[in-house]
Amino acid sequence: MMTDPICKAHVSEGSSYVTDYGGKKYYFCSAECKNKFDQLEKSVIRLKRNIGEKERISFGKLKKEIINLGICTLCGACVSSCESIAFVNSQPKLIDKCTACGVCYNQCPRTVTREEDLVGKLRFGYAARSGMPDSKGQDGGVVTSLLAYGLEEGLLDCAIVTRKSEGNPWRPEPFIATTADEVLESAGSIYSHSMTMEPLMSAIKQGMRSIAFVGPSCNIDAVHKMQTSPYGFLHLFLRAKVLKFGLFCMDSFEHEGIREFVQAKGMDLNDIESMKIRKGVFEFGMADGLESYDLSELDQYRSTSCKFCTDMAAENSDISFGGVGTPQGWSTVLARSSIG
Repeated sequence: MMTDPICKAHVSEGSSYVTDYGGKKYYFCSAECKNKFDQLEKSVIRLKRNIGEKERISFGKLKKEIINLGICTLCGACVSSCESIAFVNSQPKLIDKCTACGVCYNQCPRTVTREEDLVGKLRFGYAARSGMPDSKGQDGGVVTSLLAYGLEEGLLDCAIVTRKSEGNPWRPEPFIATTADEVLESAGSIYSHSMTMEPLMSAIKQGMRSIAFVGPSCNIDAVHKMQTSPYGFLHLFLRAKVLKFGLFCMDSFEHEGIREFVQAKGMDLNDIESMKIRKGVFEFGMADGLESYDLSELDQYRSTSCKFCTDMAAENSDISFGGVGTPQGWSTVLARSSIG
């Protein structure tokens, strides 16, 4: 007995309702089930042809980028969409000829097939840099300029930012900035987690109503959830408007880990003027030059939460900023919301 692929009923091989597809015979209990199957397969053929006309993507690409790296979720999207793929030893595997139609790659939830999947929704994108002569911000210094402008023009009551601790070099210290000079103190990136939610709530309780909040995606997500969750704390302060400035982020490290690494390399945190991650390299800027190390050397000091982060571009912010996608000395700026 055979199984009808549509209704799962048992069917005799003598059934008059038969279809050949992919070199295999399928048997049906009725004309209705056969027609449903034929219509479905015609749609699949059109889909494969449409994808194939745009880009030839083989199963090999899926295997290299997702399966071999251990990113596969075993959801079965690729197996269910192609008769040439099956689960073998709990992994998707090619069991027949691949036509490079791209269907398996485009169904996979872990592949990036649209720009939106990579950077989130946005309204406008810019390459920008600061016009302030005294700005020492990261990349193009755009965040520093916008915050300083907002405070000077009275558009913002304050900004929640992070600066380096005076007593403990390069330890992040979140604070409430109310002047342009205080914003300038916070210029530049610190690659350690900053507990920015406490100063945000403090600013709200002080009666500040127009607040800029600066942080990577994890901090931005905290504010976003407090705004949108039915039990979000910010529902208690509806008069407070928080403008979320999200920073591109790929890695964060324990402060003591950075200190240990720097000392192991014969450097002193007090002598380091800037830190930057660019193209897989961690750069330490000092008065007498630049020291660069492969990012993998700091793996043991990486924050555990970063291993599970899927949001490099702070997708829940009003405006996102980062150095990826623009020349050195410029910032990529993604305006995501109407207020942004």
